[in-house]
Amino acid sequence: MSESDKDIKSEAAEACRILNHPILQHNLTKLRNKDTSPVDFRRIMDQLSALLAYEITRDIGVSNEPVETPLETTNSPVVSDDIVIVSIMRAGNGMLEGLLRMLPFSRVGHIGIYRDKFIGNTVEYYFRLPDEVKGRKILLADPLIATGDTAVASIDRLKEYGVGSIRFVSLLASPDGLAHLYKHHPDVEVYTLSVERELTADGYILPGLGDAGDRLYGTAV
Repeated sequence: MSESDKDIKSEAAEACRILNHPILQHNLTKLRNKDTSPVDFRRIMDQLSALLAYEITRDIGVSNEPVETPLETTNSPVVSDDIVIVSIMRAGNGMLEGLLRMLPFSRVGHIGIYRDKFIGNTVEYYFRLPDEVKGRKILLADPLIATGDTAVASIDRLKEYGVGSIRFVSLLASPDGLAHLYKHHPDVEVYTLSVERELTADGYILPGLGDAGDRLYGTAV
């Protein structure tokens, strides 16, 4: 690896927002464990996603509305931003319910896309967004940013619809994947729990947690 490539990856890793809260990291350790069963893996990812929802929406827009308490009427803040959560299937669906539990006012979209290792490119098989997404804030969910190919392709598609700001929420990211994402979409904010050591030739993150989709649904060979 050239010094230039190292610098690019280092800059990309510094640009993303790493969430180091002890509870988040504790649960991430459980997901890393190869002995964690699919049912526990789903439960823990759901819990993590709910906690992440707080962190990634700290600057969410609010407006004051009157509310009647048992004692008097007062003005109190309510969320005013129209948020759309978009899951990159299939692994992103493991984060969806946790995010929605904390952000129930959000609308939901799905992108079915994967990286085909035989053709060396991404393949889209499903795409559905809510109506009127132009200018809306997007929370794009996928547990892993590995090569970054599916992330870039998904963001490309979202921008075709004129969406507003995009925040990518993941559990783990590789330096290569982040560099690839920021090269094509430097305006996208990335939130993750860890920037990992490296990416294997087969596209697996090390030390990582394995294939998130397989571990969620028990389809590992």
